[in-house]
Amino acid sequence: MTKSVLVTGANSGIGLVTALELAGAGWDVVGSVRSEQKAQAVHTAAAERGVTVRTVQLDVDDAASCAQGVAEAQALTGGLYALVNNAGYAQSGAVEDVTDELARAQLETNLVAPVRLARLVLPGMRERGEGRIVNVSSIAGRLSTPLMGWYCASKHGLEAVTDALRMEVEPDGVRVVLVEPGMFGTDVWSAAQAGGFPDPTSAKYAAAYARAESVAGNSDRLPDPVWVARTVRVALSNPVPLARYLVGADAYGGLLADTIAPTLVSDYVKSVTSGLRRLPIKIPYLPR
Repeated sequence: MTKSVLVTGANSGIGLVTALELAGAGWDVVGSVRSEQKAQAVHTAAAERGVTVRTVQLDVDDAASCAQGVAEAQALTGGLYALVNNAGYAQSGAVEDVTDELARAQLETNLVAPVRLARLVLPGMRERGEGRIVNVSSIAGRLSTPLMGWYCASKHGLEAVTDALRMEVEPDGVRVVLVEPGMFGTDVWSAAQAGGFPDPTSAKYAAAYARAESVAGNSDRLPDPVWVARTVRVALSNPVPLARYLVGADAYGGLLADTIAPTLVSDYVKSVTSGLRRLPIKIPYLPR
């Protein structure tokens, strides 16, 4: 029997790749988008792949839109077996430079919205005695870095609430899983700088922002996000899934280094790589 899944933020990046991967593996996929134009982009990509992905319009930040979109997805499929909470965005800026309004918006999309959607699909899953919820987090949910504090906070929060939800609904036959990617080739990181950084409170942040902007837009050099999509497929298909799946060499390496290295050393390395601090010595250029 074909199982149905709702994938949020399905029009681009990891969401689109995941929707296509699942459809190719035989899932009945419904992707959520925020406009008809984005829905058409999904349908075009699906047609090129030779698969079918249906869409519903849904704004994860709007409670009424979420309720309507989930109800439509339920009607299209006859009942959702799974939900993949993928929709989200990254916001750059030093903690003290991000306004209350921007901080709340980050938390609304990346933390509150996934729980809102889980709340909407859980009654049907509980009634059927089975279901799967996959929350796409990030290695940033376990490691904090300078200039990404509020994004990291949203993902830290998502990890915590997912852990709690997993224990609460497991007796009802519903499995809740975290997928924690490192950096992959999507536009989420360049989009984080698309609107520019907030006004810096000091020259220290101005220099760091300038460095971050200079290296933005290199997503084509990052690994293919299909590896994240395949991990989501495993998390959905495994009868006894892991609680969390790390994806990417940088995710594994970063977590290992942060676990082994003293906090003083870890903090220093992160500050240097983000441009907040400089190495005490200049490393000479060594030609090949």
